[in-house]
Amino acid sequence: MMKSLLTKSILALSLIGCMFWITGCEEDPVTNDTDGIVVDDDYYEFQDFILSDYDIPAVISLPDETANIGASTRPEVLHAESFKWEINVGTNFKLLIEDFGSIEGLVKEEKARLEDQKKFFKIRYLMDEKDMILYERTLIVAGTDDASSSVGVEHKTYHVYGQKKIDNVIYGLQSPQDGCEKVIIEFMAKSIKSFKERGKA
Repeated sequence: MMKSLLTKSILALSLIGCMFWITGCEEDPVTNDTDGIVVDDDYYEFQDFILSDYDIPAVISLPDETANIGASTRPEVLHAESFKWEINVGTNFKLLIEDFGSIEGLVKEEKARLEDQKKFFKIRYLMDEKDMILYERTLIVAGTDDASSSVGVEHKTYHVYGQKKIDNVIYGLQSPQDGCEKVIIEFMAKSIKSFKERGKA
């Protein structure tokens, strides 16, 4: 009886010890995941850009020339349609902004659209938040088992889509439909995250 109780106590203590060890490991930021996306609050390689001159009462942080992504020193804003904008920073960074008025749930709608594309693309979310998603899209090549070795080269792109509310207007911000390289998408995600009403912290 005493031996059985002692064995159960040792087992219980071992399980508790393992739980503390696992919890401690989870807090360790070290990871071997090479697909990890970094969207932090470090805006060292960014410059604030005021959008008031382009009919958006907001400010956004954009990559500067130190970002090493081919960024020019001055962002270019194309505003051909009254509710759409394209911000170009060099040749690689193209961020699309669209005014959706009072329509909410843009990210949810975008996820539903991506669900419809799963016949053609494999979608893997690298960041999945209420107001922003960042995902890897891989083209599904039909018949790869029977195809020659030269067919079916993996076509992988990265995409980001976010929504922000500025002065009671909902804006959708996204990468181009064709996607971008991972490093560009990380910069775009940080820019979307920084998009805020001018004068607000």
